[in-house]
Amino acid sequence: MNILVAILIFGFIIIFHELGHFTFAKLCNVRVNEFMVGLGPRLFGKKIGETDVSLHLLPFGGACVMEGEEEESDDDRSFQKKTPFQRFLIVFAGPLFNFILAVILSIVIITGMGYNPARIDKVMPGYPAEEAGLKSGDLITGLNSYHVHFYQEISYYTFFHKGESIDVTYKRDGKTYKTVLNSKYDKKSKRYLIGIEGGSQNVRGNFFNVIEHGFSLVGENIYVTLMSLKMLFTGGASLNDMSGPVGIVKVIGDSYNTAKAYGAFYLVMEMFNLTVLLSANLGVMNLLPFPALDGGKIVLYIFEMITKKKPNEKFENALNLFGFIFLMGLMVLIMGNDIRKIFMS
Repeated sequence: MNILVAILIFGFIIIFHELGHFTFAKLCNVRVNEFMVGLGPRLFGKKIGETDVSLHLLPFGGACVMEGEEEESDDDRSFQKKTPFQRFLIVFAGPLFNFILAVILSIVIITGMGYNPARIDKVMPGYPAEEAGLKSGDLITGLNSYHVHFYQEISYYTFFHKGESIDVTYKRDGKTYKTVLNSKYDKKSKRYLIGIEGGSQNVRGNFFNVIEHGFSLVGENIYVTLMSLKMLFTGGASLNDMSGPVGIVKVIGDSYNTAKAYGAFYLVMEMFNLTVLLSANLGVMNLLPFPALDGGKIVLYIFEMITKKKPNEKFENALNLFGFIFLMGLMVLIMGNDIRKIFMS
């Protein structure tokens, strides 16, 4: 059952991504020849209007096949006949829909579960927070330029800024204060800590508060994704720390098995939470300016809008082919590593 749930979540996120491309293609009057659910061998399909909606064997993935996107076409409604700005919108719509999905589900989570503000329950003796004068009941609202909404964001921030000097903004008795501290390495937990405990308070806000924190939860996931990528490129993390579809299925399966013990409601909320993380992650990854990704195509369309010159078609195709081969090779490497970690665990 847990594998089926993982497949459904992963597949739904990708289909929603492709739905973004499909929706904006229609708005820009581009002919969509096929909307594929899944990849690999075709199982069956049905013509709906001018679009062939088809189901394929492999549940991971999908595609919105537009006229003239990958081949030459004389059709006035082909993708390549559209303006650079229209093509930009169509391609950008995929990641945009991932963020929209993440926001919608985040609002549902905050509505159903509430949230844990960054309020301190206890200050640990001998750690930077005590030395800086922080006290139980203080509400942390900012770490350097990062605006804090949830208690867990403190752990994320200190993890990505190990040992760095941090300007802390907090509220006490309705007044705002600032202090500076450095996280300290804790040998027992093998982590950098500022020396606080909290997150026990659960808050259920009004309508506007829920909307604000729904967006903030997505922002938190985007921040974690971007900082993780930064660590990967700066040597703070390795390919061994990355997960592909196999690893993601395992994470979802483990979370499913743990959450179901707490009842159906908690289980659904936990699956929504994972969907938010994965959808925001997919949105960010697809916007990276790398060939074959949506972000790589967006760079070319922006270049065309600025210079009024379309990139050489052979060069563009070669660039996308290189990007595709590289990404497929990376995916195989990560998938093999996921399988190895499963058998070694």
